[in-house]
Amino acid sequence: VLLAGRYSLLDQRGQRELLPLAAERGVGVVIGGVFNSGLLADPRPGATFDYAAAPSDLVARALDLKSVCERHGVPLRAAALRFPFGHPAVTSVLVGARSAAEVEDAAALLRHRVPAALWAELKERGLLPADVPTPREAD
Repeated sequence: VLLAGRYSLLDQRGQRELLPLAAERGVGVVIGGVFNSGLLADPRPGATFDYAAAPSDLVARALDLKSVCERHGVPLRAAALRFPFGHPAVTSVLVGARSAAEVEDAAALLRHRVPAALWAELKERGLLPADVPTPREAD
């Protein structure tokens, strides 16, 4: 099953019904749209979310996510790519790329270490729900 844009650092609606049902039935889920149309790739006023201009509150939240990531030495895009893998139903992440360089960049970001402390801080600050599963990586 492909779930696009509904299981990301900014939007976890897929966790409500689809992901638990998929896990229960042993169905793998491919997550697309982890950058939410660009907002998590380059958070700034004028960025897009769901293929439209991002509302200012979402831009602010994306900038807060970026700030936490930077404190942990992690690019926001790396955290956005790794986040879905915390859910047991997620088998892969689909990333759009326009060139070989973008494919290589995505692969490098996916290999970037994301410490458990980053996920914990995002939850402590309310940037992620306390009950959302996150990837397990040792500090």
